[in-house]
Amino acid sequence: MKNDSRRNFLRKSLTGISAAALVPGLLNKADAYDLMTNSPETANTGEGNLPTRPLGRTGLNVPLISMGVEGANSAGIIKAAYENGIRMFFSATYYGEGNNEKLLGDAVKGLQRDTLILGSAVIPKGVDHRGGTYTGESTYEAQIKTAEESLKRFGLEYLDFMLLPYAGKRESIFFEPLLRAMEDLKKQGKTRFVGIATHSFQDEALIAAADTKVYDMAMPQYNFRIENPEKISKAINYASKAGIGVVAMKTQAGAYWDRERKQPINSDAALRWALQNENICSVVSGMTNFSELTKNIALAKGDMKPTQKDLKDLKLASNDHPSEIWCKQCRQCTIQCRQNLDIPTIMRSYMYAYGYRNLEKARHTLAEAGLSAFPCSDCSACSIGCKAGFDIPNKISDISRILEIPIDFLKA
Repeated sequence: MKNDSRRNFLRKSLTGISAAALVPGLLNKADAYDLMTNSPETANTGEGNLPTRPLGRTGLNVPLISMGVEGANSAGIIKAAYENGIRMFFSATYYGEGNNEKLLGDAVKGLQRDTLILGSAVIPKGVDHRGGTYTGESTYEAQIKTAEESLKRFGLEYLDFMLLPYAGKRESIFFEPLLRAMEDLKKQGKTRFVGIATHSFQDEALIAAADTKVYDMAMPQYNFRIENPEKISKAINYASKAGIGVVAMKTQAGAYWDRERKQPINSDAALRWALQNENICSVVSGMTNFSELTKNIALAKGDMKPTQKDLKDLKLASNDHPSEIWCKQCRQCTIQCRQNLDIPTIMRSYMYAYGYRNLEKARHTLAEAGLSAFPCSDCSACSIGCKAGFDIPNKISDISRILEIPIDFLKA
């Protein structure tokens, strides 16, 4: 009984007291009606298609809004997205321990394959998240096996994109076993194109991906709060000129300013900010309910130029309202930590839990960082000075509690 009480406390403290926060997408009937009026046949004829941009040298034209299906809990939201013009969908091999790929594969069965663009991040073994590199566990054979298992879950012979995630330092982009594996997956016809996804050392990763002459796509996190936006934009421009199609993720910068989720970020402004960069071919949005889908569809059909209100909201937020959730991943904390903790990855976990309410991903990310349940217990005082003003030890103590919750409990 004591353990049950402890689990309830931990879960409630991380998910908040609102039932709406626990159920991603309480269906609004009006939204559902509007979304379902377009039949699959109408979608296939091209009616109502969203504005598109060319995706690098791939020859594909992709809608400005794409869907990350990580938070989807039913095939219905995926089918509704398709019926309203969204054509590019992304998953990852570890989302839902592989079940998310199966969900996406099942959702698109029966749809015309050449109208779909399906991708998944093929997670390598042995990632050094702190250093932005791969290790001796990151073998060619393991990567090929992981990719083949992904295809089985999708129920497909090939994907349109397989991405190498956690790509960071130049040496990781050129890491021979994985570069060769990704190249061979393309040669073997198991994927049409290959790309990278990166949360750290992004400018270095983008330039290196272009220099390999192997990768066709890059997916960096890109939003109005990123560290060194000019530097990242130059790297995006470099990659784009080399024929790399750049698709932005994490455009919402945590979705909320505050831990209590009472102050949402102006999501339309954030998306327009990202898409005003013409080298961004599409943005991946994690739509989990019909209201979010309706909102994004309307946005994609409108003017992509940020309004004065957009600029005011984002400027005020950036200058006068620092986020409690979004970590810029500047990595200055890592060289200050006496415990050698991977703080940027830990802060991403904090964002997944409090910004996106994705507790399963938060826990998985913490496990990747090698965090223990009491990581700061040996320090009498924290020596880290965070540029964003984060109370680092408090945040670490807060999010590390999730490690005490069994992963199956978070899925319940």
